[in-house]
Amino acid sequence: MSSGMWSASNGPVSGRLGPLVGAVDQGTSSTRFLVFSANTGEVLTYHQEEVAQIYPNEGWVEQDCNGLLKSVHTCIEKAVENLKSLEIDPADIKAIGITNQRETTIVWDKTTGKPLYNAIVWLDARTASTVDAVLKETPGQNKDYLKDLCGLPITTYFSALKLRWLLDNVPEVQEVAEKGNLFFGTVDSWLLWNMTGGLEGGLHVTDVTNASRTMLMNITTLKWDANLCKFFKIPMSVLPEIRSSAEIYGYITDGPLLGIPISGVLGDQQAALVGQMCLSRGQAKNTYGTGCFLLYNTGTQIVQSDHGLLTTVAYKLGKKAPTIYALEGSVAIAGAAVRWLRDNLSIIQSSADIEKLAKTVKDSGGVYFVPAFSGLFAPYWRTDARGTICGLTQGSTGAHLARAVLEAVCFQTREILDAMQKDSGITLNKLQVDGGMTGNNILMQLQADIAGVPVARPSMTETTSLGAAMAAGAAEGIEVWDLTKLTPLTTDDFTPAIMPEEREMRYEKWCMAVKRCMDWELPRDKQPGPDQEYRLLSSVPPGLFLLSSCFILMVASHLHRS
Repeated sequence: MSSGMWSASNGPVSGRLGPLVGAVDQGTSSTRFLVFSANTGEVLTYHQEEVAQIYPNEGWVEQDCNGLLKSVHTCIEKAVENLKSLEIDPADIKAIGITNQRETTIVWDKTTGKPLYNAIVWLDARTASTVDAVLKETPGQNKDYLKDLCGLPITTYFSALKLRWLLDNVPEVQEVAEKGNLFFGTVDSWLLWNMTGGLEGGLHVTDVTNASRTMLMNITTLKWDANLCKFFKIPMSVLPEIRSSAEIYGYITDGPLLGIPISGVLGDQQAALVGQMCLSRGQAKNTYGTGCFLLYNTGTQIVQSDHGLLTTVAYKLGKKAPTIYALEGSVAIAGAAVRWLRDNLSIIQSSADIEKLAKTVKDSGGVYFVPAFSGLFAPYWRTDARGTICGLTQGSTGAHLARAVLEAVCFQTREILDAMQKDSGITLNKLQVDGGMTGNNILMQLQADIAGVPVARPSMTETTSLGAAMAAGAAEGIEVWDLTKLTPLTTDDFTPAIMPEEREMRYEKWCMAVKRCMDWELPRDKQPGPDQEYRLLSSVPPGLFLLSSCFILMVASHLHRS
């Protein structure tokens, strides 16, 4: 856990900073509550709690639903204590916003408030067989069959597949659904229901940005679509009410912020787009967290991608406000690959150590790492891909692998930028970035080099939470944050420092590595038997065994030295 406070030489006093707005930021790896000044956009204080992930089977990722809720309550309580120590009156908080990890799926009994299963996290890949079964219901097993309706391909990523899996595989979920008592929601809905009363009148609602990630909302009408629900066999009675991203949803019913309105909700990547002030068509931002997410503002126009990107709602800042759309490129593994180096290989002791280790070599030594741990997201959408390391030699070290991990994040972003240019016809002249990984200067320079465009990192890094606070503060009936008078964020800029020829050569090598990671995980009905496995193994070139052995020996040697 960690806390932070605003510090000025003369010290703040109550009311002096004007109205305040709080933001709950419930992410994949942590929960935070931050308090902003609506006048300046400054963070005055925050508290952060790590949240655990549960891995019951390979490719499965879960979280404790009540643990997520408890972490929110703890962060609010600690941040309010911080405010009091700064002699700032918590009553100056006029509203709070919520931003959350998207697609993560929660089901609960509306008569007891009990979660019926752990939250299934967005990057969980257990629904691969569900996807296979659903695709059989489409002409030509076309994963883009529903894109015109919902903007999304049929893949393990989205909530409808997770909810379908729960209904098919968890008897208690089936029983509660048959009784008509099942509630489904993404993390925002679970938090809102509990924070506005739970069993005592809690609101079962979501916003358009989160709803647009379920595959159940019509991207044009912004309503739950009967045809989509029928396709996935989802009863519409379990779904929350869809609202705009900035309006008074309800009021907090307990704790130190009793009676404060909740007036802003945005999925975390859309919140970052707002917080980066990408409020005009053609602006884009990339967030580097557990995964990597690049959103490109397309204004009021719905742009259907022909190059593997998603069409999503960017925001709708008020009931009567226009709906703004975005193209999105989603990368499943970014910061998660750094944690893999730390937790699985013990090559680094902390995630921050990767920059120091990568700095000890001038390049990756020809090593390329594709972190397709549970498949590839945009622009490929391949569930059969698996993690691959190419280019190993006897001279390869843990430092080369560390650098290759950072480069993998940048190459994946380059792929998405190329796809966005093809879809939109517009080349970005600057990439705005945010997220925990952006504190790594080597990563930022690599990104500029590999993408071939300047990278702008804001000096105020809390852009996701800021976006939620802006939406809450600007909502009708609150109106303490004027979105027409925004001060641009100051940035640290990184410019490309390699020649175009080198950039393209390295990118071609990356594309070769990506091709090698595909067709690895066969469908369940095509898994080889023992005799087939022997023939497959005997057909592998001896050189591949040598490369694998070199890597194993390298890791073992490093662990021995450490």
